[in-house]
Amino acid sequence: MQKVRPLVAAGLALVAAWMGANAWVLAAVRGLRFELDVAPAREVVIVPGAGLRGDEPSAVLEDRLRCAEALLASGRVARVLVTGDHGSPSYDEPGAMTRWLVARGVPGEKIARDDAGFRTLDSMHRARAVFGVTSAIVCTQRVYGARAVFLARSFGIDAVGAAADRRPYLGAGWALVRESVGRPIALVERALGRGARVAPP
Repeated sequence: MQKVRPLVAAGLALVAAWMGANAWVLAAVRGLRFELDVAPAREVVIVPGAGLRGDEPSAVLEDRLRCAEALLASGRVARVLVTGDHGSPSYDEPGAMTRWLVARGVPGEKIARDDAGFRTLDSMHRARAVFGVTSAIVCTQRVYGARAVFLARSFGIDAVGAAADRRPYLGAGWALVRESVGRPIALVERALGRGARVAPP
């Protein structure tokens, strides 16, 4: 019994830390996440990668791109940064995102692409350090919005989020679980000063 008590105490402390970290991140971005039609104007819209179907954007990513397209059309942003995984010649998220936008009439000169946005942290760090973004709307699904906006702001970007949700998504329950872990990890990584895997020049 004496051995069990420290384990229980450690478990309770871990749960408390997990809950506290989630609450911290959510509180840090309170009032900074919006529905698409009421998102305030910013300089750039950032579209983080979210997987491909062959050479085309996944459903989740397509909806993020539609969000960016709507913001551009409304004049609330002037340009778009697509950022994702292009870690091998056969997998090119930013390329697929760029083609999708251009095919729908977005001028190529309004699109910047980051081929080293392997994680949201990478994307937000590089947006600020490589592309000079200081003011942005992040287009992502509601479940991911808090972490994305928190990370962007942690790198000095005046960021808000716009909800890109347009349909039910497969794995929505798993996404909730993953984000409940991802938010504490993001908080710890930034507290430790961690940045992009491919460091800005």
